[in-house]
Amino acid sequence: AVAIVRYGRDTTPLDDRIGDLWFSIFAGILGATLLASLAGLILSGRAMRPVASLTSAARDIARTRDPSVSLDEPTGDDEVAELTVTLNEMLAELADARSKRIGALRRQREFIADASHELRTPLTSVMANLELLEHDAARGGKVDPDTVESALRSSRRMKRLVADLQILARTDSGRAPSMAPCDLSEIARSVVAELQPVAGDHASVQLNATGGPVVEGSRDDLHRLILNLVDNAVKHTPSGTDVSVSVGTDESGNLAVIEVEDDGPGIPDELVPRIFDRFVGSAASADRSGSSSTGLGLAIVQAVAREHGGTVEVGRSAEGGASFSVFIPLAGRDFDSDPEETRATGRSGFTER
Repeated sequence: AVAIVRYGRDTTPLDDRIGDLWFSIFAGILGATLLASLAGLILSGRAMRPVASLTSAARDIARTRDPSVSLDEPTGDDEVAELTVTLNEMLAELADARSKRIGALRRQREFIADASHELRTPLTSVMANLELLEHDAARGGKVDPDTVESALRSSRRMKRLVADLQILARTDSGRAPSMAPCDLSEIARSVVAELQPVAGDHASVQLNATGGPVVEGSRDDLHRLILNLVDNAVKHTPSGTDVSVSVGTDESGNLAVIEVEDDGPGIPDELVPRIFDRFVGSAASADRSGSSSTGLGLAIVQAVAREHGGTVEVGRSAEGGASFSVFIPLAGRDFDSDPEETRATGRSGFTER
């Protein structure tokens, strides 16, 4: 005989547990998804915050056209941080270029205004004298030699001023003149010979140069440089003043040195920082020939010195007067540093050649 046993149990509790289990699984998945999404939003927000800052800064720069902005650099070391550093460097360069451009435009406006003012005075004098001559000629009178001389003086002054402006315009544009070996002692001798007869009641204009340091440069411009220094010393010192011109080389043998000194009252301290600015000396008193300074002499000295790779300095002479020193690289010298660094390491005076 076969015995059959059947056992039965209610599955409702089991089904309820399985349902609870599926609910827990779905709730866990949903909760994990929400947490992951929230964490993703937080992390993406933190990651995109520097990019949003860069975008806002770029928008501000585009609106104001002012690159003088510094972006906050991220603390991390990722691509965004590198991009921020690069943009900061770019903005700094743009701000510097903008500042230089604004400064150049301002100086250009001042230069044009000063040049117009300086040209107006001799031009007015020429016009007035010519009108007098025309009036005398119409009345059948004789030509007044003093009137003619005054007109000629004003015309010469305008000619010098125009020549000065041409030199400064050339140096400002970066156009270099034709260069050739030049003997500075020979140029200095020609300058002293040219100015000695018009030195008036000055005691003397002495030259101290026995040999010639040779530089690569423009003879006409270097002649103008030395002429302006000596002429400045003669014009702005009282009667009986000695003016000395020295030409030599520094102790390192790399730089030619031109020194022009006087034993006059010297340069006022408040004027020293602006002594090489254009038209600073335009209000100087008339020189011994009757013509006044154009105010461009020392500005041209600095421009020509820089054009030849050199520098110019102002100080006091041993007698308390003014002292101007020009340093220009000798011909055939190659420098790893600029003339100022060369002087700082190698000059305590200069030796004649």
